[in-house]
Amino acid sequence: MARPTRTSVMTTNLDIWNRLQRVPFGNWLFTQAVCFKAPYFRSIHPLIHELRPGLCRVTAPNRRSVHNHLGTYHAIASCNMAEIAGGMMTDATVPATHRWIPVGMTVEYKSKATTAVTAVARLDDIPDFPDEPTELVVPVDISDAEGKVFVSARITMNVSPKPRR
Repeated sequence: MARPTRTSVMTTNLDIWNRLQRVPFGNWLFTQAVCFKAPYFRSIHPLIHELRPGLCRVTAPNRRSVHNHLGTYHAIASCNMAEIAGGMMTDATVPATHRWIPVGMTVEYKSKATTAVTAVARLDDIPDFPDEPTELVVPVDISDAEGKVFVSARITMNVSPKPRR
């Protein structure tokens, strides 16, 4: 009998997300695990609501800890929202044979927000991922409680095949 390879038995984050959707508070448990792995995300108190290839939707409450000196949602907290949504969407979209890392982000601050926020990373067309390194630009819109987009970000992800062992 053939012995399973390491990559054939690895569980992806999307697999874990899908399993946790069957249990109470599954999205909260998953988000806590993400924040444990990348602790800085915890500073915005995110909650991942939707995750699938090509889409991730994350919310965060309006708390004093994410305010700037004007009492509005801080620009860098918005960038943090963009990065968690864009990163999780990329992770759910890129095949398990590849790895990814953000290498750049452009951000457009359109207005102020004084409410809870929602970040949505969406790829309408999922590309094929070649056997050589490539760049993937992930659009992320962050909106206030009324649905008004107050920040738009474009995160450039470097996607490359994992080294073969």
